[in-house]
Amino acid sequence: MPLSQEFAASFGRLAANHLWQSTAFAAVAVLLALALRANHARARYWLWLAASVKFLVPFSALAAIGGTLGRWLVPTAPVSRVPFVIEQIVQPFAPIQDAAAPVAASASAPSILPAMLLAVWLCGFIAVLLCGWARWRQVAAAVRSSTPLTEGRELETLRNLIRVPTALRLVASTAKLEPGVLGIFRPVLWLPAGIGHRLEDAELEAILAHELCHVRRRDNLLAAIHMLVEAMFWFHPLVWWLGARLEEERERACDEEVVRMGGEPQIYAESILKVCEFYLASPVACAAGVTGGDLKKRIEGIMTNRFTRELSYGKKMLLTVVAMAAVAGPVVIGLINPPRSRAQAQTAAATAPTFEVASVKPASPDQRSRDFRTYPGGRLSFTNVPLGQIILEAFNIKRYQLSGGPRWLDTDAFNIDAKAEGDPTRDQMMAMLQTLLADRFQLKVHRATHEGDVYALVVAKGGAKLKESTAQDSYIRTLRNTPPELPGVSYTESGQKASMAMLASRLASIEAHPVSDQTGLKGEYDFKLDYATDDNPETGRSISSALQEQLGLKLEVTKGPVEVLVIDSVNRTPTEN
Repeated sequence: MPLSQEFAASFGRLAANHLWQSTAFAAVAVLLALALRANHARARYWLWLAASVKFLVPFSALAAIGGTLGRWLVPTAPVSRVPFVIEQIVQPFAPIQDAAAPVAASASAPSILPAMLLAVWLCGFIAVLLCGWARWRQVAAAVRSSTPLTEGRELETLRNLIRVPTALRLVASTAKLEPGVLGIFRPVLWLPAGIGHRLEDAELEAILAHELCHVRRRDNLLAAIHMLVEAMFWFHPLVWWLGARLEEERERACDEEVVRMGGEPQIYAESILKVCEFYLASPVACAAGVTGGDLKKRIEGIMTNRFTRELSYGKKMLLTVVAMAAVAGPVVIGLINPPRSRAQAQTAAATAPTFEVASVKPASPDQRSRDFRTYPGGRLSFTNVPLGQIILEAFNIKRYQLSGGPRWLDTDAFNIDAKAEGDPTRDQMMAMLQTLLADRFQLKVHRATHEGDVYALVVAKGGAKLKESTAQDSYIRTLRNTPPELPGVSYTESGQKASMAMLASRLASIEAHPVSDQTGLKGEYDFKLDYATDDNPETGRSISSALQEQLGLKLEVTKGPVEVLVIDSVNRTPTEN
């Protein structure tokens, strides 16, 4: 799989897991908000804010923090699989597999779909940002053209309400916008020019008290954070629903605070209605006004003084446990899982089979012969063999099963001479060769599967044309027949005491596709197969034509899983011997 596709697949799984986790977290916030519906609005506000911020904080980031903390806590013995199982549960879009099994990954054909999705997301992201910026500029322009208030009833009322000295500035705007607060670190409180003539003293005090609540609560900063969430996740309806809940609960929280501070409910409610009658609502969430949220519910809540019950001890404990679980859970998983992986990697490195001595050198450009042999007594030798072919031998795969990697894998040849202790089997020597490649070439690979073309070797109509073998030796040999001056290339495959599985394996190398034996023939046969790379009459029949005419077999194309070895990284220059 190309690196870009591998990255796209990995990023897609990470994004899907993050969206699923954030959505589930928001669902928990909904349940908690229902449980707190008779309590202060500020408690529900912080729940909605936590659900919003969760979209910016992946659980994987918390797990990474836990993994960093766990570097000093690496266990010396294998631990329970529970952390791995939990990780798979919270990441349903990652392939579920055993920790020791090869990693399954998608390796589909090159596609422009990831690029198209990225382009669509980027367009939406920019559109939401531009829309928010345009609305903010509208308010900012009104504030810049405003006149600072240095005296008057409005300023005196504000000074009476402010208990602690603050840098808050008061300005009068000619725009028909409701009273509001603009700015995060240096807030400006603007009032429509002439509002003092429309409101009584008590009503003006209630409106200013409401805006001061926004300043103390840092509502503009928190609203800006959620606006970032809306821009990044504009495609998710939940973030827009959360925005509406945040605005509703922040206004109700300010209402409750104003009433708690001694504001007369009826006067306060009338002041809000007067503002709604004469002025326009703030067009941007991070410029907190006074008329946001569901006005009908707000007025009812103000007049009846409802929803002001303090949190009980049990509900405080519930919120504490949920908060600790949300933060500490991923950290604990990261704390346990990565150290376990490191311990396993250390154990695997310590027990990996290795050659006693090994020499790895680049082949000379003058070398022409190419050879690979294993000898009794644990000796292995490659002469002038490209690194790509060495990797195929080490992992016992066909060329079509090797994915990724630089082009020089098929051109840069090497001489390898290695000797192992004792008399290992060929499989053991190939495992040692894998370790040698990882050590000298820093080769890093992982296995993957994808859907692709596979061939099935079946008996053709008319039956098989094979002869049962009585020979002792079993082999399939390939002979090139065509002189170089003729077009095309012809070959002869000579089989002796060969099974259909052996023939299927040989055909897989020829066709560069997986070939499975589905003939149902269990015997061992002698055969001779003459074929060419095309149907040129000068050289012979193609492999599919020759199979049917000479052996009574044929290849059928089907779809199925194809196992591949993906090269993550490899060095061109081997380390010194």
